Amino acid sequence: MQLDLNLLTALDALLEEGSVAGAAARLHVTAPAMSRSLGRIRRTTGDQILVRTGRTMTPTPYALAVREQVHDLLHQVHGVLAPSRELDLTTLERTFTLRWHDSLVAMSGPALLEAVREQAPGVRLRFVAESSVDTPELRRGEVDLEANANRQGAPDVRTEHVGDTPLVLVVRQGHPLTRVGAVTPQRYAAADHVTVSRRGNLGNTVDAALERFGLTRRVVATAPTEAAALEFARGSDLVITVPEATTRSAASELGLAVLPLPLELPSAAMYLSWHQRYDNDHAHTWLRELARTALTARGPS
Repeated sequence: MQLDLNLLTALDALLEEGSVAGAAARLHVTAPAMSRSLGRIRRTTGDQILVRTGRTMTPTPYALAVREQVHDLLHQVHGVLAPSRELDLTTLERTFTLRWHDSLVAMSGPALLEAVREQAPGVRLRFVAESSVDTPELRRGEVDLEANANRQGAPDVRTEHVGDTPLVLVVRQGHPLTRVGAVTPQRYAAADHVTVSRRGNLGNTVDAALERFGLTRRVVATAPTEAAALEFARGSDLVITVPEATTRSAASELGLAVLPLPLELPSAAMYLSWHQRYDNDHAHTWLRELARTALTARGPS
């Protein structure tokens, strides 16, 4: 029997997306075309692969058993067929889409863009905003590189830990917390707070830490970005709790005070994530190295 590698690609997409429509969107084909591919896969394997359960589709035991093997096979095929020629940055013409946390764009985006322009003037960077919900663009190839605090769990997505930074308090100059003595958990909890959450969450790990002291805080608002939260702090007595490295420059420019957090909380992690299809892509490897340098130069250690 002759092997059709297109079926392997389709099978990989179907197993990852769990639906015909999702797999079609990922591979940029029509839903009827993907349905036909699924039919061919079923005939070839003798297994249904995906079966409908209510409004969703569920992988069969066989599909679950071969999912990782399919990933590995497809990755090997891409490695064999990928161009092995040397990368010429001076002639490289390419656009990369980067979905980074807004504070990381502000902190490290300028350094990355400067390095890219200096080394590869034909390369363009598209920084796009994070969504309020998790979306599959990274796995579909619509986003080339992510940078945020999230460790990706998908087996076909690479995640690299590139640094940590402690959480700190940011308040206006002259805020009551800056005047008398050290900031205690009690004084911290007594202030009004603004949280940073692209999903609009009023609570986070700070609240669990306060509970251990028998304390609760009052969150009066959420902000979708750290930049917006810092603006709330400029002319009020609101308290913002954010990663130190990502707000260092902005807090200084806005004339805000940065204070230690009076709670024991893990440092905020920072990750780079990309799809495994780019593991052997010389241009993408070059961009990742520049991104690591930019992200770690002024912040996390």
